[in-house]
Amino acid sequence: MVPYAELESFFSGLVATAQSRGITCAITSGMACVHFGVAATTKDCDVLCDAAKSDDFRALIAGTLLRGLSPNYRGHLSPPLDARWMRGGWTSHFTWRTKPEETCLDIFGIAPRGSSPWDRQLHGIYACPNVVAEMKRTNREKDWPFATALGGQMLEEGDLEGWLHLHDADILRRFMKHPAPTERLMGLRPLLGLAPFTDTLRVKRLLLAERAFWSELDELRIRIYQKHLRPYVSAVRRASSGRRDLEVAESHALRLECALEHLPFHPLRDYGLEQMVAEAKANVGVTVGADVVEWLPAAEYNFDGL
Repeated sequence: MVPYAELESFFSGLVATAQSRGITCAITSGMACVHFGVAATTKDCDVLCDAAKSDDFRALIAGTLLRGLSPNYRGHLSPPLDARWMRGGWTSHFTWRTKPEETCLDIFGIAPRGSSPWDRQLHGIYACPNVVAEMKRTNREKDWPFATALGGQMLEEGDLEGWLHLHDADILRRFMKHPAPTERLMGLRPLLGLAPFTDTLRVKRLLLAERAFWSELDELRIRIYQKHLRPYVSAVRRASSGRRDLEVAESHALRLECALEHLPFHPLRDYGLEQMVAEAKANVGVTVGADVVEWLPAAEYNFDGL
């Protein structure tokens, strides 16, 4: 595997170059967690990019070599890096075929679960901690400690939005020495109304319910995209005839044709954002208990840009 220091230098240089060319973009997720000191290493890179600059960013990627290797779209799964799909929350995937493991780059036009415009709160070449923490509310257990660590860091620096990202009962109590959550934050996250969080078992149960809710919402989001990806992947496979040596421009052209036939521009919006939230809450009501539903977060605001 390419050493992390080399990966960090490579992707930092890529994003810095993009920004110097007027492409609004930022490193997020695992590599941002390393930058903010809440993770030690990561294998890949995730980048947020202004959808309107998709063509420019794709051209930059296509001409950027790693260890003398040119990049390409990763497998048949990746949608095209094109503004029409990036605005709908699709993610494009690129790879450099380093050995023994490939080096991967995922590009988002919309920050999943983002509550505010990510491009207005950059930390240099990185997305801000609030955006990174929101993106870590996934269906993967390993992501939650990073969100909590970022929330604690935000509170230490005087940013009360950090209260929205603490997912551990002991840590919630520990931060009561800081300014208490505001009424607005309690409205977004009802659990905060239980401060100072002395009823440990109740707090733990509601934290479990919150995580189950975000997991259900993330799984539903993935299922909606995957429904459309299945016929798209088959079409890309047929169009590429099994070739792995296509250049980015050629691969992009055939993916555009397949995407226009199989990938809707705004699948989540077509499905219904409020319906997604309602379904996720209903599922938590069944799995955790109907009494917890009223304590679940007001997630309708976590679809910024869609």
